[in-house]
Amino acid sequence: MRSASPAHSRIGGDQEEDSAAGRRRADHAVVVAGVALVADPAGALYWPDEKLLVVADLHLEKGSAFAARGVLLPPYDTATTLARLSRLIERYAPRVVIALGDSFHDGDGPLRMAGGDRVALAALQRGRDWIWIAGNHDPDLPGDIGGRFAEALGLGSLTFRHEPSERTNDGEIAGHLHPVARVAQRGRAVSRRCFAGDGKRLVMPAFGAYAGGLNVRDRAIFGLFGTLAFTAHMLGAGRLYAIAADRCLPD
Repeated sequence: MRSASPAHSRIGGDQEEDSAAGRRRADHAVVVAGVALVADPAGALYWPDEKLLVVADLHLEKGSAFAARGVLLPPYDTATTLARLSRLIERYAPRVVIALGDSFHDGDGPLRMAGGDRVALAALQRGRDWIWIAGNHDPDLPGDIGGRFAEALGLGSLTFRHEPSERTNDGEIAGHLHPVARVAQRGRAVSRRCFAGDGKRLVMPAFGAYAGGLNVRDRAIFGLFGTLAFTAHMLGAGRLYAIAADRCLPD
């Protein structure tokens, strides 16, 4: 994985950068299997040549799923996640959107969506090809949520799927593992969602508001690459920070 700019020494930037984050974004170029892509600081991936936007692990309706089990969370995760996705769609105006699995926290998630959230989702889908990749949480989504459905999708030298393959698979872009990088920052540890990749394959961060994370030093992630010779592209305020995985801290 190659970054367009060197790693920054301060994760998240200073107050001036934070205040400017809403006014500007630094495009962060990555290359997977020879394909030039843009990793957005919001945790999405854009393929300019195909006008294609990818997000992973939205986990819509996670709050309502927990509420059904008696664990009360603020019931705004779906609206928050869709609003973040709306801003990305406005920015990139993609022709295609791929939701890379676990788009809903469970199979009944679409049934629990509030009417306003359904309207918002339909508005995002309008005028573009919307592809739901099946995830382990939502393998059989109902057809009335719009878009089309696939187990995986191959396009050129890239393959989009939910769970990463156990074997080395050049050109694979996957989600499922919710990678998080942890680094030392001014005498304390800082953890951020991240893209994890080595130029051959890429694991995307979870996009959902309530989605958790897994340290990139966990065997489930670094085992995909064989060694720690991959890069964690940490999400920051308006930019990403490319950190070698062997510099990241374990939990």
